Amino acid sequence: MHTKQDELRKILTNMERVLVAYSGGVDSTYLLKMALNALGKHNVLAVIASSETYPEFEKKEAIELAEEFDANFKVIETSEFLDENFRKNPDNRCFYCKSELFSKLRDIAKELKYNFVVDGSNADDLADYRPGAKAKKENGVRSPLQEAALTKKEIRSFSKELGLKTWNKPSYACLASRIPYGTEITLDSLKKIDLGEQFLRDLGFSQLRVRHHGSIVRIEINKDELPQIIENDLLDVISRKFESLGYTYVTLDLKGYRTGSMNESILTKKA
Repeated sequence: MHTKQDELRKILTNMERVLVAYSGGVDSTYLLKMALNALGKHNVLAVIASSETYPEFEKKEAIELAEEFDANFKVIETSEFLDENFRKNPDNRCFYCKSELFSKLRDIAKELKYNFVVDGSNADDLADYRPGAKAKKENGVRSPLQEAALTKKEIRSFSKELGLKTWNKPSYACLASRIPYGTEITLDSLKKIDLGEQFLRDLGFSQLRVRHHGSIVRIEINKDELPQIIENDLLDVISRKFESLGYTYVTLDLKGYRTGSMNESILTKKA
């Protein structure tokens, strides 16, 4: 039976040489592994972006995984923070961020003679508000997982079959996505978010977000993990930590973690 994974393999094989926008997350790790399997090491380059908008541990994990795969990879610095349009944080902020990234990847691919730049967007992303898709189109970036109609659930399942340690890895995203549209992005706010999320991970929480609302922090944690806060008497511990980071009010979102919660107001307007 012809599967979606077979379709992905066919798409990659026809591309012949690809540069993978690689973050070390579930989707891009699966894509990189499938590209290596289909095309071989010498026809695949993984490029890891580094900037103030991404936690250092993510870059470290991405490098470790690329080394485990024996993949050719390189780390580049992106400068989205220098763009005033990005810092102003409009509802199409992601367009400016992705434009910075994809334009650099496009230039690298051209210089090193890779036929395509590919990213890890999956079929589920089509249902969310994704202004970065415009930047993909403008820079000729393709999304093989999306083209093969692979969902996040399927990617996790196939990743598990391949023995990839990322199969159950929590989803991450640019730290700027924790700040409401229209609120200026500053280095200070990004640092507070990063430190807060690392603190919560160190407490043992897996899927989480620290949403920055000026003097208010709104913490999202998986619903099934919320009871741990009471059971382990962590309310005061968490409050003190976020107050030390400069927040006046520390709140817990009772809806729990959900991807793209900052897009909820945008999607409501478009409905």
